[in-house]
Amino acid sequence: RNGDGRAVLRSSVREFLCSEAMHYLGIPTSRAASLVVSDDDVWRDQFYNGNIRKERGAIVLRLAKSWFRIGSLEILAHSGELDLQRRLLDFIIQEHFPSIAMNDSNRYLEFFSTVVSETANLIALWMSVGFAHGVCNTDNFSLLSITIDYGPFGFMDSYDPNFVPNTSDDERRYKIGNQANVGLFNLSKLLQALKPLLDPRQKQLASQILEGYGERYYIRFTELFKTKLGLLEENEGDHYLIAFLLKVSLLC
Repeated sequence: RNGDGRAVLRSSVREFLCSEAMHYLGIPTSRAASLVVSDDDVWRDQFYNGNIRKERGAIVLRLAKSWFRIGSLEILAHSGELDLQRRLLDFIIQEHFPSIAMNDSNRYLEFFSTVVSETANLIALWMSVGFAHGVCNTDNFSLLSITIDYGPFGFMDSYDPNFVPNTSDDERRYKIGNQANVGLFNLSKLLQALKPLLDPRQKQLASQILEGYGERYYIRFTELFKTKLGLLEENEGDHYLIAFLLKVSLLC
C-alpha cells in the first residue's frame, strides 16, 4: 500500500495520550513507556487534501503483557505449520492463562472460550466510552483481549453508529457501530485456525461457544450502560430505555 511504516510526532503523542486515557478509564490496553523524537523527516498529507508536508518522525515504546494476536495463530494455520502453532499456543496458555491446566485435553477449547468472552467484554468497554479503534483486523486483535495498535482511532463527540475515524476506510467496515460484528468475524477466524488442533466433539463445542458471543457482548454492553445511567436493579424496560436514549442521542 506504499506505506513507509513510520510515525510522525503528532500521531505518536496522540497514541501516548490515548493509551493512558484508556488505562485510567479501566479499559485493558497497552501502555506507552516513552516517546523519542527522530531526526528523520517524514512526509505526510495530514488532512488528505493533497498538501504533503515534512514532519518530525517519532517512536513510541509500548508495553503490554503480550503482543500475540489472533493473526499470530492464523498465519501458522494458513501455512500448515501445525507443530509450531501447537507449541506457540501451549506457550501462550502457560504464560497468560493460568486458570487453564496444561494437562487438560480441552485446554484449546477453554482458551477459545476465554478469548471469546474477553473479546466481547473489551468491545463493550470500547462502546461504553465511544471509542472506535479504526482498524479491527485479526492482526490488531490481542489474544489477551487488550487494546493494541493505536492507529486511526477516535472518540465520538456525539453518538453516531456510523462514526469512522479512519479516513482510508471508504467502505466503513470499521465504523464504531460495526465493531461487535467485526469482533465476531475475527473470532471466527481464530476458530478456523484452531480447528486442526481440535477433535470433532471439540469443534462442535467451539462452534457453540462462538454462537454465544453475541449474547455475551449484549449482556456486558447492557451492564455498562445501566451503570452509566445509574440503573441498579433489573427491569424489563432497561433494554428499551437504553435503545431509546441512544436513538434520541442520534437525532440530537
